Amino acid sequence: MERLGVDIGGVIIEGVCAAADTSFFSDNYLKTPALPGAIEALQRLADARFGENIFLVSKCGARTEARTREWLSHHLVYARAGLDPARLHFCRKRHEKAPICKDLGITHFIDDRLEVLGYLESVPNRLLFRPQEAEVAANARHLPAVTRVESWDEVLDCLLGAAPPPSMPPSRRSSKPHL
Repeated sequence: MERLGVDIGGVIIEGVCAAADTSFFSDNYLKTPALPGAIEALQRLADARFGENIFLVSKCGARTEARTREWLSHHLVYARAGLDPARLHFCRKRHEKAPICKDLGITHFIDDRLEVLGYLESVPNRLLFRPQEAEVAANARHLPAVTRVESWDEVLDCLLGAAPPPSMPPSRRSSKPHL
């Protein structure tokens, strides 16, 4: 059975939106937008491949956990994407995502941190989503184990079997045609 794990911050929730003066870490955190196409893509992934087997797994402190829960409810993410709120998991340290994913039987994981994906040795299909270049450089030894994607459209291309978009450079295409 295939199971998808998805990080939240930087993957579903935009980190900073300068034009709207919002940041998830400001008093306006509920105004922080979802990343373009995130919620719709999660719905498509549920409908076309993973069904109810999509899990949100996030590393954060207690205050950010409470804000994340509130943000997900406020933006109707569960209803709009067809996700089960019982499949939401939090941990306090990045490496703690590994045992969570192993226990859940996650087969695919999307995260914006290469460091995290490096810990997920039990997960055969790892997508690195819009990473920061400095973090990639610091964890480059993990690059061979991941497929890099820059948008939710590219995630859909990788996970739903469509060919990579022509705009995706060959260096970022997975050695596996479809995950």
